[in-house]
Amino acid sequence: MAAQKKAQKKSDMTKFYWIIGLVIVVGIGAIAFAKYKSTDTQGAADKPVALADSTNVRSIYQRATPMPMGNANAPVKLVVFSDYQCPYCGQWASQVQAALINDYVKTGKLQFVYYDFPLGGAHKYSFLAARAARCAGEQNKFWEYHDVLFGQQSEWSFSSGVPMDEFEKYADQVGVNRTQFDTCLKSDKFADVVTANRMLGDQLGVAATPTILINNRKVLEPLDYAEIKNMIAKEGGV
Repeated sequence: MAAQKKAQKKSDMTKFYWIIGLVIVVGIGAIAFAKYKSTDTQGAADKPVALADSTNVRSIYQRATPMPMGNANAPVKLVVFSDYQCPYCGQWASQVQAALINDYVKTGKLQFVYYDFPLGGAHKYSFLAARAARCAGEQNKFWEYHDVLFGQQSEWSFSSGVPMDEFEKYADQVGVNRTQFDTCLKSDKFADVVTANRMLGDQLGVAATPTILINNRKVLEPLDYAEIKNMIAKEGGV
């Protein structure tokens, strides 16, 4: 009986990646993204880019690179698709995510996996913000920059112009090399990664942010920490 339960948990842990594998097998429709046009971004890619091999499903899957935190062998994997300019995502990051990291990630019970899902439209700076976090991640400061972006969301997300100065200021706050960061930000580096993350989310049915999956089970109320704790417990993360 114990062996059966162990096998079931192992099976549940692979469901998310099984679904991604299914996407690869079934195929992915070509998604039209316009190549970015620099305005006052000083050369920085601020919109999804056209991927030359966008009809190659395996290539999209390989490019869709998440940012993990915590024990890769944890019994529970929490996946989040998020947008830095989304107020609800900011609320989730400051309230629920912070508690999850303290209660479960630091204790090795849960691995936290972040995917960029810039919505675009009214969230016109979200793609550039995602790239900025990736540029900080080049210097091992992704999570620090991630936290500042959400913590200072009200400062930059309502800017009348592209908030390049703010993003550079945050780089100083987290302690990265500014020259390296600026070179990365004022380019199209990681634009393909962020674009692929968004495309993967689309194929998995992500329609809003934040979308949270716990061992492939969608969280219906992302701000309900009690319910999330119950779901984690049922998956063996007590």
